[in-house]
Amino acid sequence: MRRPLLAAALSAAAMAALAAPATASAHTPSLPLGPSGLHEQRETEQLAPGVALTSIVRGESSAADAWTLHVRLSVPGNASAVIAPKATAEDAARRLEAAGLHPRVEAVDGPRFADVPAGRVGYVVRVGRYATEADAKKDLPALTAAGFSAGTSYTAEDGTAATGPWRLHVITVDPRRFAGRVVSSVGGTLTATDKVSDLVRASGAVAGVNGTYFTSAGKGGSAGLHVLNGEPTSEANNGRTALILPQSGRGVRIAQLGTDLRVRAQDRATRELDGVDRLPGLVDNCGGVGGDQPTERPQHDVTCTDPDELVAFTPVYGASSPAGTGAEAVLDASGRVTEFRESRGTAIPAGGRTVQAIGTAADWLRAHARPGTRLAISERVLDHGRPVRLDSRTSILGAGPQLVRDGRVWVDAYADGLVHTGDDQSFYYNWVLRRNPRTMVGVDRNGRLIMVAADGRAPGYSEGLSVEEAAKVMRSLGAVQAMNVDGGGSTTMATAGGALVNRPSDAAGERSVGDGILLLPGRG
Repeated sequence: MRRPLLAAALSAAAMAALAAPATASAHTPSLPLGPSGLHEQRETEQLAPGVALTSIVRGESSAADAWTLHVRLSVPGNASAVIAPKATAEDAARRLEAAGLHPRVEAVDGPRFADVPAGRVGYVVRVGRYATEADAKKDLPALTAAGFSAGTSYTAEDGTAATGPWRLHVITVDPRRFAGRVVSSVGGTLTATDKVSDLVRASGAVAGVNGTYFTSAGKGGSAGLHVLNGEPTSEANNGRTALILPQSGRGVRIAQLGTDLRVRAQDRATRELDGVDRLPGLVDNCGGVGGDQPTERPQHDVTCTDPDELVAFTPVYGASSPAGTGAEAVLDASGRVTEFRESRGTAIPAGGRTVQAIGTAADWLRAHARPGTRLAISERVLDHGRPVRLDSRTSILGAGPQLVRDGRVWVDAYADGLVHTGDDQSFYYNWVLRRNPRTMVGVDRNGRLIMVAADGRAPGYSEGLSVEEAAKVMRSLGAVQAMNVDGGGSTTMATAGGALVNRPSDAAGERSVGDGILLLPGRG
C-alpha cells in the first residue's frame, strides 16, 4: 500500500493567516483554489477574546461553466449509476446518438491519496450545454422518450479546473486566550435533531458548527464514534478518523480510533457488545464487528446489517429504547438486572441503561441476564490498540476522512470508507471528486482550533470543495492536523444568538443535525 508524503513547508505567513484581526493583507497566502491571480477578499472579526471569524471569497464564475444533462448508466448493483466503465458509457452514447441526441463521453480521473493511487475512475455521459438549469430541464423529456434517465449538473462542481467562486468561513480558537469551553452538544436526546443555529442560541454559545455524521431522527445519534463528555453514545466504524476534543480546547487531536465494547455476566460469561444507542441489526457507515454484511470495512453512507447483535441504550438516547422483536434487559446504576423482557422497547432508567438483543444474541441475554444478577459493561476507545483516556471534560467525534497529517495533505480514502465495495463508483465520484459543501476541523502548529464551513451547491455563489481541495485548503490555513466532518446540506456555521454565517445548501434552508461543536463562554 503506497502512502505518498505530499510535504509542504508552512511559511510564517501561512501560520499567521488567521491571526490578523482585519481584512487580509497582501502577505496573507491565497487559498489553493483555481488558478493563481484570482481575486480574493478576506474579512476578519473578533467574536470573543481568542476567537476570530474570517470570511473568504475567492474567484468568480467563468464563461466555460455550464449546465448539462448527466445520463444515468447501469452497472452491477446500480441501474442508475452516474459513472461507469468505458464500454458501458460508449454503448449508452451510441444508443443516444441513434435517438437523435448528441452525447459526449468524458473520462474522469481521481487524484492520488494516501491509500488510493491516482488514475481513471470511470466515464460519464452528458448531453448538451445550457446557460441555466431551467434550460437543461427542457430537454429531459427527449432523454426519457429515448429510454434514458438523467439529472442536471453544473460543470463548475465537477472538481476539475474552475475559477470559482468559493466562499469559506473560518473560525480560529486560541485556547490560551479563549476563556470558555469547546464542547460537543446533541441539544437534547439522540433521537431528536436540532439546527446548529438553535444549539448556539439555546446554549448561549459564541459560535458553533455542525459535527458528526448522524442517523435520521428517531433512529439514534451518530453514524460513527461519538463520546459525549466522557460517555460513549455510539461505537466506532472500525478505525475511521475521529476528533478528540478536550473542553479546554488544548490538546485537540485527530486519530484513527476503534472501540472495544463487552458485556460480562455475573457467571463470568462474556460477549461482544455490538453497539451503543442505535437500532440493533443496522450499522450505519458499516465498519462494525461480528460478521456484519456485506462488509466489516467502513463504507460511508452505506448501512450494513447483522442479525445477531447486543446493543446498549443510555438515558441520552431518549426516554425509552426502540421497540421490536428480540429481548431486553433493564439495568440499574449498579448494573443489576431489574427486569427481563421478551420484546424490545421499554423505559430507560435514569442513571442506568438497557441492553437489547436480536437473533442468537437474544439467546445469550436470556441465559445470563436473569433479574437480580448483574451485567458489567466495559467500554474502551482504542487508538491503535492503546486505550484513550475518557473523562467528563472530553468528547470524541468520529467522521472522516482525515485531510492533513503532520502538516501534509493526507487522505485515507480507502480506510475511511470512501471507496465502496463492488463495481459502482458513483459515491466516490459524487462525494469525493465533485465539489460539495464541506465542514472541516483542524489544529495548527500553535494548538489553535480551526473550524471551516465551505458553502457549495450554489452555482455562481459558491461551488464547494472536492475532498482533495478541502485537504489543500486546510493545510493552507495552517492546519497540521485536519479532518472532514459532516457536510453537504449539514454544513452550517452560526454565531451568537444563532445568526447564520454561511448559506446552507438545502432548498428548505438550514438542516437539523445530530450534534454540533459549540464554543461556550466560561469554563463551567
